[in-house]
Amino acid sequence: MNGKSGSPISRREFARRAAIVSAVSMVPASALPARPSMEDPSLEQSSDTPSLSTESKAEAEARYQTILGVYGSRFSDTQKSDLRRLCFAAQPPLDHLRAYAMENGDGPALYLKPLVEREKKTGPAAIARATGSATHKP
Repeated sequence: MNGKSGSPISRREFARRAAIVSAVSMVPASALPARPSMEDPSLEQSSDTPSLSTESKAEAEARYQTILGVYGSRFSDTQKSDLRRLCFAAQPPLDHLRAYAMENGDGPALYLKPLVEREKKTGPAAIARATGSATHKP
C-alpha cells in the first residue's frame, strides 16, 4: 500500500469489517438477545417510522447497534438519530423480501437479455459473406 491511497483502512480490514456487518445483518431476530430501550429520548422511535413486529424491531435495533459499535465515534447525535430512523425505515422492505417464498430449484425471475444494436454493413463484401459466395483469390 505504501500510503499512496490515503485511506486509513486496508483492503483486508475493509473486507473483514464488511463480512462481520453482513453476517450480523443475516442473523434472525429471534436469535438476538432482547435489549432494553435507549435512555436517550432523542433516539426513541419516532411516530413517522413504520409499525413493525417485535422481531423486526429487534433486528432493526441490532443493525443500529452494530453500526454504532463499528462507526459510532464518527457520528454526531443528530446523525445517530437519522441513522436509527433509517435502520427502522429499511426494515419493512427487508421483511417484504423475506416473505417471498422460494425453493432451491426456482430460477431467476428475470433473464438479462441486453439489447445491442449493431450497425448493419452494406456493400458487395457484406452481401457476398451473407450469401456465402465470397470470391477466393489464388
